[in-house]
Amino acid sequence: MAGAKSAEVYHVLSKKEKWNLVIFVSLAGCFSPLSSNIYFPAIDTISSDLGINASLVALTITVYMVVQGIAPSIFGTFSDTCGRRLTFTISLTIYTAANLALAFTSNYAMLMALRGLQAAGSAATISISAGVIADIASPGERGGFMGTNAGVRMSGQAIGPIIGGALNSAWGFRSIFWLLFVMSVIVMGVLLICLPETQRSIAGNGSIPLKGFHKPLTYIIKPPTAWSEHSQGDRPTKPRASISFKKAFSPLAYIFQKDIAALLAWGAIAYTAWSMVTSSTTPMLLLGFPFLTQWQIGLCFLPNGVGCVCGSLTTGWLLDYSFRRVEARYKAERGIAPEDNVTGTRDFPYVQARLRLMPVFSTILVVCLALYGPSFEFNDLNRHFTPNLAAPLILQFVIAYTATAIFNINSTVLIDCFPDRPASATALNNLCRCLLGAAGVSAIQPMIGALRAMKAFLIVAGVVLLFTPLVWVEGKWGEKWRREREDKLKGHQDGGN
Repeated sequence: MAGAKSAEVYHVLSKKEKWNLVIFVSLAGCFSPLSSNIYFPAIDTISSDLGINASLVALTITVYMVVQGIAPSIFGTFSDTCGRRLTFTISLTIYTAANLALAFTSNYAMLMALRGLQAAGSAATISISAGVIADIASPGERGGFMGTNAGVRMSGQAIGPIIGGALNSAWGFRSIFWLLFVMSVIVMGVLLICLPETQRSIAGNGSIPLKGFHKPLTYIIKPPTAWSEHSQGDRPTKPRASISFKKAFSPLAYIFQKDIAALLAWGAIAYTAWSMVTSSTTPMLLLGFPFLTQWQIGLCFLPNGVGCVCGSLTTGWLLDYSFRRVEARYKAERGIAPEDNVTGTRDFPYVQARLRLMPVFSTILVVCLALYGPSFEFNDLNRHFTPNLAAPLILQFVIAYTATAIFNINSTVLIDCFPDRPASATALNNLCRCLLGAAGVSAIQPMIGALRAMKAFLIVAGVVLLFTPLVWVEGKWGEKWRREREDKLKGHQDGGN
């Protein structure tokens, strides 16, 4: 039944070589969360140095998130058509130039414009790295790679505020951008030397000889062994699609697909709640614990970052474990040999294989959000207790862990749904999350000012609770909707032929 597929090799790279690529593109993807979070401890210093209100500095965070949402849609489509390597180079060039200019920031307008440019360059690396993973990883190993990708990226979430607080205390906020500039130059150099083109319409499963800019410098010295088995006349099995501005935003049409809409909406809600927690951390700490130094404030972001890393890594392992269990049961029920490949099989339950733990993570997230605001006001309500940071920081860790787990599951399911356009699918997910997240970040500080932390985050928890039925909806009908969409698309393609 599936014997024909058993001989197919998804990608010629060895497991070790795949892991090397995953680690590298994940490090490149670190720039987006790192650039966002290394900035938070310096908000008060930037306000003082540029002579502007702290709320105006917070507005640059909103601008960063808006551009962070829009840019990957353009770069993702470019990556899916023109290749990962070229798109990586363009985005990192933009990012490097923005960091250099930000190091000379002298006024608010310059800061605002350049933060947007910085976001455009750094955010694209997330969707491109997801595209590389989809190119080289079969569905059975994709969860672990995506989890590692998110975990490595989120290490920037963990260490960014600590580095930002230290640099800001020692040399001022501009030193943050000098560090990012040096790091981006190093990554750009490694990319040009080591990263091969992986886009399957160009490189196939890695056995198609690369030419021109698609070939890294290391391949000039030592071409892959698999190339010797193919002639220069070989061509990828998938044709390259054309690129247009209209096509860059064509994935937006998928928002109206029921299963995709449920995934995108729930992921965006969880991301927004987490963003509201993260962006309000500095002002809430300064208000509740005014004795903290800038360096200590940076350290207070560590539980959030560690939660993101742990959530990503453990979820990746759990996704692969769940997938293997469902795959084994699927093969046993249909009499398919264990070694046969079921990738691309119409009735394989991809959604159920990925969403088994989503209800657990979602429930924990809602509970922790409801407790987060009161944890800051506990000292006001109980004056006999010494002020301490334990409760809010522990809750930050759990919120970050569960929210990141939800992001990782969502991203993996979306790539399963659109294996031919993984970067575009990731960009669509990023667009919905960042635009809603930007609105949440803009709203949380006025909410805290008007209602105080306890009521503000109880409202946030209430909104998240209101949307939790989306998890049940996706689990119950998502697989059915996915198959209906694929059957309809196949019917259109057959009709066109």
